Amino acid sequence: MKQITNKKLLIIIISLGSWIAGSSQQSPDSLLKYLEVAAQNNPTVLQRFTEYEAALRKIPQVGSLPDPQLDIGVFITPMELVGGSQVADLKLMQMFPWFGVLKNAKDEMSLMAKAKFELFRDSKLQVYYDVQRAWYELFRLRKDISIFERNLEILGVIEQLSLIKYKASPTGSSGSVSQQSDMPTQSNINVSSNDGSGMQGMGGGQKNQGNKSPVQSSGAMQSGSMASSPDGSGLTDLYRIKIESGDLKNNIALLKNQEQTTMARFNSYLNRPPLTKVFTGDVLLPDSLVMDLPIVTDSIRNNIPMLSMLNYEKEAYQARKKMVTSMGFPMIGLGLNYSVIGRSEMSTSSMNGKDMIMPMVSITLPIYRKKYTAMREEADLLSKASSENFQAISNTLTTEYYSAVQLYQDALRRVKLYEDQITLASKSLEIMLKSFSTTAVSLTDVLRARQQTLEYELKQVEAITDLNTAKAWLNRLMATSKNL
Repeated sequence: MKQITNKKLLIIIISLGSWIAGSSQQSPDSLLKYLEVAAQNNPTVLQRFTEYEAALRKIPQVGSLPDPQLDIGVFITPMELVGGSQVADLKLMQMFPWFGVLKNAKDEMSLMAKAKFELFRDSKLQVYYDVQRAWYELFRLRKDISIFERNLEILGVIEQLSLIKYKASPTGSSGSVSQQSDMPTQSNINVSSNDGSGMQGMGGGQKNQGNKSPVQSSGAMQSGSMASSPDGSGLTDLYRIKIESGDLKNNIALLKNQEQTTMARFNSYLNRPPLTKVFTGDVLLPDSLVMDLPIVTDSIRNNIPMLSMLNYEKEAYQARKKMVTSMGFPMIGLGLNYSVIGRSEMSTSSMNGKDMIMPMVSITLPIYRKKYTAMREEADLLSKASSENFQAISNTLTTEYYSAVQLYQDALRRVKLYEDQITLASKSLEIMLKSFSTTAVSLTDVLRARQQTLEYELKQVEAITDLNTAKAWLNRLMATSKNL
């Protein structure tokens, strides 16, 4: 009995483990997860970090003494001396730079390494922003596709109502032969609520290509070629609905191509194959800022990596100037001269055959002062250029900050506006559909209401993605990413 219980318990544990593993595999990745993958795999981020590590390796290079110099001379024929014969001569010399040269050189390389690290942080921030922007754009493309699919379903309902009205009308029941031959039947009218397999959304990519948006093209069609027939129904209405459905299907095909391009760009940031599946979810909530926007400009100067990098560069050039100034003083060398003396049979000196040791001191004479003066002037000019670059980038970032604030506030206003507009437009369309079945409303009015609802839905998705993109842009400018 106990064995049976243990077997059941083991089966339950295995089943539970399999269910947990399956659930973890099926759960979609989040944007935060994609940001972590980009930080670990993005080639640009990895390049910047490798450059930072390489800069760290320069510190011990410049902070070490010059290599000692060893000279060895061997006499082929020993040179006769009073106290024997000299066989060989060995000289060892170590040069010592002036006080402060090595310290300032290490300071310069340390500051340059810190500048490289700030450049690494900046590339990381840029990748975070690029990933978020592409992810929001991909979400908008897919959301727009779902909106167009719902509109295809609505057109299918309108088409069925129009067909019923057409068959019930005197023209539809007893029309001429030519009219009856041209009349669409139920079999060749495409409701197409799920048409366009693999349909992918619309958004920024379409604007970049300079194409007219689906909403604009559809609106132009209604204002032009789709004027209503006098009685608001009939064969013309059915053809107009088919034209409208064809335009929606064409828009879906266009958005599918844009979705593939956006997905490839997104995966490139993560260093993955172009068509790797990307999860975006069905709902995107408007993101909000928890900061006082008017006073954030001070945070830009204090936290932005590019400005920190320029500060480190300026300090590095100042350390280089100190190093160059110290290099203008003499270098001192300490050494030892060792002479190998062989015994001479002819010498009776007490020093016969004794090796000679001679301490040595050498001093460099930096008499050519122009190069040291030019090196100091170069360090001053580079420091000045770094200060000017700091001011230029600071002005640019401040301008971008106000642009991002404007985009954020505008998007926040549009989100609230379109939320109310969609509610009103949807109710209006619902009422018109009911009235259309009783011929109280023309098809043109119904299509116009449907088009208005479509536009507000697309604009609401665009406003939400613009809002979140603007926040990501502000985080990029202020270097406030939680992933740093």
